[in-house]
Amino acid sequence: MIPRTVTTAASAAGTEECRRSRAIVTSRINQVRWTWPASLAGGAILLVVSACNQKQQGAANVPPPPPEVSIVTVKAQPIPYQRDLPGRVAPLRIAEVRSRVAGLVIKRTFEQGSLVKEGDILYKIDPAPFKVELESAEAVLARTEAALVLAQQQADRLEQLLSRQTASQAQYDAAYAAQKQAEAEVAGAKAARDRAKLNLGYTDVRAPISGRIGRALLTEGALVEQGGTANLATIQQLDPIYVDITQSVGELNKLRRDLASGELSRLSNDTANVRLIMDDGAFYPSAGKLLFSEVTADPSTGQVTLRVLFPNPQDELFPGMYVRARIKQGIDTDAIAVPQQAVQRTNDGKSEVWVVREGDKVMLQPVEVGSVVDNQWVVREGLKPGDRVVVEGVQKISAGMQVKPVDPMGSVAQAELAVQEPEAAEAAPVAQPAAEVR
Repeated sequence: MIPRTVTTAASAAGTEECRRSRAIVTSRINQVRWTWPASLAGGAILLVVSACNQKQQGAANVPPPPPEVSIVTVKAQPIPYQRDLPGRVAPLRIAEVRSRVAGLVIKRTFEQGSLVKEGDILYKIDPAPFKVELESAEAVLARTEAALVLAQQQADRLEQLLSRQTASQAQYDAAYAAQKQAEAEVAGAKAARDRAKLNLGYTDVRAPISGRIGRALLTEGALVEQGGTANLATIQQLDPIYVDITQSVGELNKLRRDLASGELSRLSNDTANVRLIMDDGAFYPSAGKLLFSEVTADPSTGQVTLRVLFPNPQDELFPGMYVRARIKQGIDTDAIAVPQQAVQRTNDGKSEVWVVREGDKVMLQPVEVGSVVDNQWVVREGLKPGDRVVVEGVQKISAGMQVKPVDPMGSVAQAELAVQEPEAAEAAPVAQPAAEVR
């Protein structure tokens, strides 16, 4: 093929040559017109003009070169089967701080919004009534213990008299029963004392779990009722944290069928296979691990909840926050993918691509595309390994047109080889590197 620039230059050169020839012939004829007949002079001029026109027509009939297009040679490769699903952030643990005894709140000891540890004192309830109850219980215990000592002595004495035949069996049985009753009263008194100690300890309202505590819902001076529903504060454990995402039952069942048939390969159980997409489109820095999926579907939406565990060391994820999760649920080991710009849409919304066939002629090929993975469409049907798909230059082509497939990275690779091995580049032509994109 002759390049367009060479053809133009040749045409211009031929035109200039014809102009010079006409001028020379005209000058010669003017010099000898007194000796040549008029017919011979005219014939010479026509001969020169005809030769020039033939040269110009020959240059104009050279066909233009085929347009250059960038292509990619598709091949089968493992591509993860992934989906973008909506989700909500949920705390790993959540506990409402409640008082176990009734009383007057006299002090709040925590800073709102701070981190607390399990067992930290959060509120103090007036302990005076519970100290009195503890002292009363201890007094009752001392009285029952004294009664037990008397009952034991009485029983021992009657046991000796019974052995000497100086006391009746009925008297001994009554003394022995009184001793056991005294022992039971001592045990009851000890339990009452322990209960009083517990109630006194419950006046210090402690954190049930470690985590970040929210705002105080009651202040000093509030009266707390025993067994009431008053919530003093809420503690949430946020590191690690859950993300509950939802997926339709139909998609989940299809995924399970594909995994069972071997069309998709299973991921390792310990693989972090979920990424979060934040509101600004950026990815959350840490990946999450899928824990399980619910065994029941929501009857109103027909969706199943999947729970994912994410690390949250910087507290970037908050409970109730809406996120999008990109989850890998399997691997298609022999998938075919093409760049997004290679896929065209018809008027009825169907997908098609330009494919370079034999003789470097392009044809439209209908395809069925799936999801987008790393800016590439996954092609389910319509292409096979080895097909050459046009990526750039589709505006210059039409069905059946011959094109010139080029590798956009070829010139760069050749330049690098020329710099690294100049002597070898001069001795032999540079070989084209094997590349995916052409």
